[in-house]
Amino acid sequence: MKYVFASLMILLFFSCDSNYTKQTKLSHLIPENTNVVLKTSNLGNLRSNFKNNDLIEALSENKNTKSSFKHLEFLKHLNTDNPVLICFSSNPKDSLNVTLITKNTPTLIKFDSLTKHKDEILKTKYRTIHKTTVEDQIFYSTIIDSILFASNSKETVELATPKPITDLEFQKALNASSNDKTVSAIFTSNKQFPSIFQLEELSKVKLSDYLMVDLTISQDDVNLNGITKALDSTKSLINIFKNTIPQENKISHVCPPGTEAFLSFTFNNYKTFHKQLELFSKRDSITIQNPLFENINEVGAIDENDSKAIFLNSIDPTSTLEHLKENTLVETYRNISIYTFGQPDVFKKEFYPLITFDTASNFINLDDYFVFSDSIELLKEFIANYQNDHTLSSESYYQNLTTQLSDESSLLLYGNNKALLSVLKQNFSEDLAIDADNYKASALQFIYDTDFAHLNAVIKKHKAKQSSNDISEEFTITLDNDLLTTPQFVTNHITKQKDIVVQDVKNNLYLISNEGKIYWKKQLQGKILGNIEQIDMYKNGRLQLAFATPNHVYVIARNGKDVSPFPLNFKDKITQPLSVFDYDKKKNYRLMVTQGKEVLMYDQKGKTVNGFTFNKAKHTIYTQPQHFRIGRKDYIVFAEGTTLKILDRVGKTRIKVNDAINFSDNDIYLYEDKFTTTTSNGALLQVNQSGKINSSNLNLNESHKIDATSKTFVTLSENKLNIKSHPIELDYGEYTAPKIFYVNDKIYVSVTDLQSKKVYLFDSQGKSIPNFPIYGNSAIDLDSIDKDKNVEIVTKGDANSLIIYKIN
Repeated sequence: MKYVFASLMILLFFSCDSNYTKQTKLSHLIPENTNVVLKTSNLGNLRSNFKNNDLIEALSENKNTKSSFKHLEFLKHLNTDNPVLICFSSNPKDSLNVTLITKNTPTLIKFDSLTKHKDEILKTKYRTIHKTTVEDQIFYSTIIDSILFASNSKETVELATPKPITDLEFQKALNASSNDKTVSAIFTSNKQFPSIFQLEELSKVKLSDYLMVDLTISQDDVNLNGITKALDSTKSLINIFKNTIPQENKISHVCPPGTEAFLSFTFNNYKTFHKQLELFSKRDSITIQNPLFENINEVGAIDENDSKAIFLNSIDPTSTLEHLKENTLVETYRNISIYTFGQPDVFKKEFYPLITFDTASNFINLDDYFVFSDSIELLKEFIANYQNDHTLSSESYYQNLTTQLSDESSLLLYGNNKALLSVLKQNFSEDLAIDADNYKASALQFIYDTDFAHLNAVIKKHKAKQSSNDISEEFTITLDNDLLTTPQFVTNHITKQKDIVVQDVKNNLYLISNEGKIYWKKQLQGKILGNIEQIDMYKNGRLQLAFATPNHVYVIARNGKDVSPFPLNFKDKITQPLSVFDYDKKKNYRLMVTQGKEVLMYDQKGKTVNGFTFNKAKHTIYTQPQHFRIGRKDYIVFAEGTTLKILDRVGKTRIKVNDAINFSDNDIYLYEDKFTTTTSNGALLQVNQSGKINSSNLNLNESHKIDATSKTFVTLSENKLNIKSHPIELDYGEYTAPKIFYVNDKIYVSVTDLQSKKVYLFDSQGKSIPNFPIYGNSAIDLDSIDKDKNVEIVTKGDANSLIIYKIN
């Protein structure tokens, strides 16, 4: 993997301007005793990703870590798109100080009506301070040069003074952090970084002086990319790789799949590496280099089933074997010789503190690789797995992990769920109770470059590959509030895949990726009526979202911004969903707005279409106006009172229907080239192009529901679902209207029982799709949303969550 972002980071890291300007920057207010700075440019996305990543959520709820996360709860009351700095420091009482720094705006701090809070004004010697009590949390804040400075420490706020950062290396690290990642973390000079090593000896040594990581957080992954730098080449572990070139890590080619953890380090020149390690370890520089390692470019330590092994990768295995020829054959296993090894402590002597294992009394040779251990059984396991090509490198979870790592690294750490839990306990508490079983593979690598190192890390949940027709739950997204609308798929014109849109009860509209990332959240005026449509307003391939709320018509760009001149504001209430017509498929859109008895027609730029002659009906319009095309003729169809109106594209009556109709609550469809709906007494009603009505009794109850396409007609009456004359008897329940989907040349029909929270899915012959019903709490949307041909479903889960399923 080539890391383009890291190259840009290097440029920033070494060319940034550290001169202090008179204009106060956020960084000028970072408290002096700060240990860690978190930087985010999308606070809403940060909160959402923290909430939806189950590992972080579990940490936040654990009794040993809950108090630390509690200090971050104030963030949910900040409403800003501006960058935010979150600074952590320890005070003399050994408790945690948290400081928030961001540009002040009139609506920055926002409490909803249910949040208990109290605000007091304190006059101090230096400034006016607001003391805000939110539930059981207290924050102090003040405004300094149009910047909000808030902390849980009153003293920190009192002493806050703008001044340039004097630690220029820290300033460079701060400048190098990305603005488009979920969050960046910068650890200041001489502070203890998080413990990243299982090995106790390594956890005690100093890694480097500066560490900056950009974090990308999704529901199943935490990715870190950054840089670390040490100032003194002899006091920091990372600088043992100085003047060496990272090599490809091949240790996974011999590790059994059950490997708990491994540590691998590489170098292009053993003599150079040996010299740097001697300086760091303060060993005698005239120590004789062991000839065993002359042709070695990778060394590793492996933990597997409570046993340990040492790994060597040789560029000249014949020469390496020459240095091992004095050892005795123990036995042969599957044509591979197992030998004794007379220098079991040589690895600790040579590579301490990277390696502490000193009882490796046997070894084997597998092509270019040598494995040493005191366990014969473990060496046999290495042989069997290597010959069967069933090693860690062949496992899907490891392959998925390495797609986000570089092939070459100076230092590579790998761990399964057990190792991950061990590292988490080192950093939080030995009593930490977290379910990490699904995190089968995590890794951290350092890639040395000149006088600093790139850092990549992945903590990844593994999902087992599903067999055909299996249903897998891809992810669940929890929003800040309960859902108001049914989740819906929309096209992402950039990826040519699908995203998700949904509105919550506070009228926030969300755009969410098909991997669960929340792109943005936008406050609307009112509930969205019906479905969201997409238009290509500028005919350039970029799609916008178009829809109506009771008093507005919106057109929103992919970045969440309103497209001028929208939204259009209406004094009178809009009573039907926005109808979008594209008569000739040339992207000359018409937007029809229905207000009781009236309709208004606009073009895609929000201008009134004067040529549309129909503007007011005699009676209320009860259905959303629909556009159908039969042959070369356009039809605009809707129910008005007891009349079926069929107009042409300029609003004149195209077909006159004389008979009165007692309409049901269902829409009007074009089925078998006839305008089709049902009556309130359960009859099928069809009108042909001459205006003639044909009616047939379907014996549907008054509250029946229907859906139709040009060739498929579906009804639901009580618990009886009928698909193209194929009857299905469901359990009694409270069902959503049936929905027809046509994806990958296959018809699907769905209904959801809101009482039992079950989603049913059938094919066109009325046969249930295997492994249904599944859990769901709303109607569904169904489509193929990513690069594979599998079909995905989105539905409401709990009141404030949505679920994505995949049909494999």
